[in-house]
Amino acid sequence: MAAKIITPEDLNEFKDDLLENIKKLINRESGASAKKWLKSPEVRKLLGLSTGTLQNFRINGTLPYTKMGGVIYYDYEEIMKVLEQNTVNKN
Repeated sequence: MAAKIITPEDLNEFKDDLLENIKKLINRESGASAKKWLKSPEVRKLLGLSTGTLQNFRINGTLPYTKMGGVIYYDYEEIMKVLEQNTVNKN
């Protein structure tokens, strides 16, 4: 059995391939981040909220939204901003 020598370049190439595959998996799993506008069920699933809690967030202005023809849309980036602004014990 012949021994194969692994060079630092081989390890760097392996690392780059591995990181690229992990990024692809994360993007595929997150799914919601690929969309700019989310509907209420998607937001509830993303944040783990009940229907009533999401409604309260709309009423008290916690989450900005847009309403068109009876359908409520939320901007994904705005949701992320609200989460960042409400971080507790940020060091």
